[in-house]
Amino acid sequence: MKEVTKVVFLLNITKVGYAACYYASILVVVDIPEGITIIGSHSFEFCKSLKDIKFPKSLTKIGSYSFFECSSLEEVDLLHTNVLQLGDFAFRDCTSLREMKVPDSLQTFGFDVFYNGFKLVPSTIYANDPNAVVAYLQSIQ
Repeated sequence: MKEVTKVVFLLNITKVGYAACYYASILVVVDIPEGITIIGSHSFEFCKSLKDIKFPKSLTKIGSYSFFECSSLEEVDLLHTNVLQLGDFAFRDCTSLREMKVPDSLQTFGFDVFYNGFKLVPSTIYANDPNAVVAYLQSIQ
């Protein structure tokens, strides 16, 4: 995994499995095709070079630690998806994340989803409170 720079998943799967790209430290681009409904826990954890992710409309869940420490990730667009749930620490320590679009379908978010996401929200919003962050993100779309 340490030499992988781009991942394109097959069309006949419905889930990105547990730790699928864990520690792919030079991974830059991920294309998740239509039909995938779940991004499993730890799937892209420590993918420190990840910058571009394409999410399908079919996506309903992003598991715990899925994008933990993806420190190069600047933008995430989930607006066109059917995401209902973001797991614990899903975007924790994504320190470059400055823009995120979330759909109205988002209902459940775990503990410290956006921990250390201080570029994502103004200083008047407590970045470690997922309820406050999601409310803010939905209000600016």
